[in-house]
Amino acid sequence: MLEADKAVLVVIDVQGKLATLMHDKDKFFDNVVVMIKGAKELALPIIWNEQLPDKLGETVDQVKDELADYKPLAKNCFSCGGNPEFVAALKATGRKQVIVVGMESHVCVYQTVRDLLGGEDRYEVFIAADAVSSRTPENRHIGLEACRSLGARIYSVEMSLFEMLKVAEGDQFKRVIKSLK
Repeated sequence: MLEADKAVLVVIDVQGKLATLMHDKDKFFDNVVVMIKGAKELALPIIWNEQLPDKLGETVDQVKDELADYKPLAKNCFSCGGNPEFVAALKATGRKQVIVVGMESHVCVYQTVRDLLGGEDRYEVFIAADAVSSRTPENRHIGLEACRSLGARIYSVEMSLFEMLKVAEGDQFKRVIKSLK
């Protein structure tokens, strides 16, 4: 079960022209933003990653705007786990549940999930599937299935947020619900 005090959000490579080629890109971008807003509301640490930003471009505006208080970690490897700065940032959170959003599900998301599940620290991984994409629906599906076969839990943005909220009342619940509409 996802618990807000044990979870961290990892945002992977929602950037540049490639992001505009994602399957159902507008819904994908919207869901990434909702997950970020929810994570901030629930006080989750957020680790923002960019693949070769000097070559692929910056994170798309609507996602970057929501992450204005954070600094992206640049990487040149597909897996975030291959970036020592990411590994250190994740360890520094002290949290063992990782919620993953981003792209592409069959490359960077998959390889990151593989490393998180198989590394020495053995994280619990939850993929917000409606906030993960690839250029084709087939590759998105293949990536999600590969992650599931490794032991990742496939959730949605709403499922993740509601599981961490636990109750359907209070100001925090109202603010999260507002971001979902």
